[in-house]
Amino acid sequence: MKKSNTKPLPKKSKSLIALPISGDGHRNIGVVEKGRVARSIPGPGTINKYELEKSKGVIIVEIIEYVPNAVLIKTIIKKTTGNISVMSFDTGEGLTEKTSPFDTFAQIIDGNAEIVIDGVSNLLGTGEGIILPAHRPNIFRANERFKMILTVIKSGYE
Repeated sequence: MKKSNTKPLPKKSKSLIALPISGDGHRNIGVVEKGRVARSIPGPGTINKYELEKSKGVIIVEIIEYVPNAVLIKTIIKKTTGNISVMSFDTGEGLTEKTSPFDTFAQIIDGNAEIVIDGVSNLLGTGEGIILPAHRPNIFRANERFKMILTVIKSGYE
């Protein structure tokens, strides 16, 4: 993992905003384009609107696909105590700066990602992970396309 100082995203960047996907029991993948949900895609092999089929093995990098010019988000477990989501980012895409009240663990499962925490750039490759501290601003950037798993454990406001 490499660290370097970085600049904020330029105002004309393709940066995206992750928006919650309200499910109807059949849709659990959201595509975010230019700050809005462009479409929802039915998630195969789901038991309810969030979880993968229990007690059945999956190939992690195949849970989600790449979509040109978009960020794809799929929540695979959502509980009151936390959630696990898998995301794919096409080259040049990203998420705008946000801050979470909970620590979050990001694991890169395909490609290379740039994750900026408190203005410090962290370059992570396949198999690497990082803890995003609660109450610290962070940004996700795809200098090349990548997939990651985000795990949030809600232990209370820290």
